Amino acid sequence: MADILYTYKNQVYANITNRCDCSCTFCVRSLKDAVGEADTLWHQTEPTLAEILSAIDAFDFTGYSELVYCGYGEPTCALDNLLASAAYVKEKHHLSIRLNTNGLGNLYHNQNIIPALAEVIDSVSISLNAPTAEKYNAVTRPQFADAYPALLEFSSLAKKAFRHTQLSIVDVLPDDEITACQKLADDMGIWLKIRKYS
Repeated sequence: MADILYTYKNQVYANITNRCDCSCTFCVRSLKDAVGEADTLWHQTEPTLAEILSAIDAFDFTGYSELVYCGYGEPTCALDNLLASAAYVKEKHHLSIRLNTNGLGNLYHNQNIIPALAEVIDSVSISLNAPTAEKYNAVTRPQFADAYPALLEFSSLAKKAFRHTQLSIVDVLPDDEITACQKLADDMGIWLKIRKYS
């Protein structure tokens, strides 16, 4: 069975699904089976809520202040399990909860999921990946034709709903695209994180 909870760079991550509505050209899961202390992040079958809660109960959170939903899939594709397990962690361990997401959850579920997320999630990091729809589609290869405007709308709504919202890009982008992403984030009033590709 794949690791549901794993650690990486002194943080705890929840890997609750392998489903994803994108196929990014730089995705780490196309290069290796796991990151950090995990043995594998590839689930043979989708974890049930009971399995996720069991993994939470078995984990020693001593010394950790945050749980990050981020694994080998898009966490919002398993929305019910995300919401229920995050609520469980907040009630039992009083941890801060962060969601790393591609920002397509509203499009995927065909409804605004942010109010539900905001009940249990403290902060979100949204993968921007590119400064234009054309470049985004080329690098992210989403299932949806209108993914990029949906991502930007999700980001605008998230900014109003969560304690902290950030956009993220990977440092492999050309300098002019990084500059353009920074301007886009600045115009939206959202912090931009430039992640080192590892």
